[in-house]
Amino acid sequence: MTGRALILDFGGVVTRTLFETHDVTERALGLAPGSLTWRGPFDPATDPVWVSMQKREITERDYWMTRTQEVGRLVGEEWTDMKTFVQRARGADAELVLRPEARDAILKAKAAGIRLAILSNELDLFYGVEFRKRFPLIDLFEIIVDATYTKILKPDPRAYELVLSELDLPREACVFVDDQKKNIEGAEAVKLPCVHFDVTRPAEGYATALTMLGL
Repeated sequence: MTGRALILDFGGVVTRTLFETHDVTERALGLAPGSLTWRGPFDPATDPVWVSMQKREITERDYWMTRTQEVGRLVGEEWTDMKTFVQRARGADAELVLRPEARDAILKAKAAGIRLAILSNELDLFYGVEFRKRFPLIDLFEIIVDATYTKILKPDPRAYELVLSELDLPREACVFVDDQKKNIEGAEAVKLPCVHFDVTRPAEGYATALTMLGL
């Protein structure tokens, strides 16, 4: 099969990060404004746990489990999975989570005949199957490779090879976008063209990816 493909990580790339929606989370959970102070990449000085993850002292899943348990305690509950955090913080409004820049880029790519795929470490693990089904534009993605089920986490080379195999495209015809440096390094190791997505400058990341695909 010929063509080109845009391969996207989900959390942070297609969605707005939980760092960007503290006000929404606080309202949804009945917390006082300003209760959530960790800002991850938007202000690493506020977030030593994030810094530890960037140093690879802990994993991304470790980071989010720490935050899940912490926020659960703030509302007097014991939360044991990220899905609880995401769904309680954002409720049933999947539209609220979609990054506007992602919507624009996805629609532009689709209109140009570029195929769309998701390569995620935790799509259903964090967001849940029902949330994914309601997510805007999800039907435009013909392939979803989710380590929730494959158990092969980026940056394992097999994760990238799996999505390339399902696309049945040469890697040079694809562009992979992810916000975690270690996952970008994994893509570089298998010579998959990629964009290190800066969640603080989302429009630039998508513009770069689309340019690489000839748009």
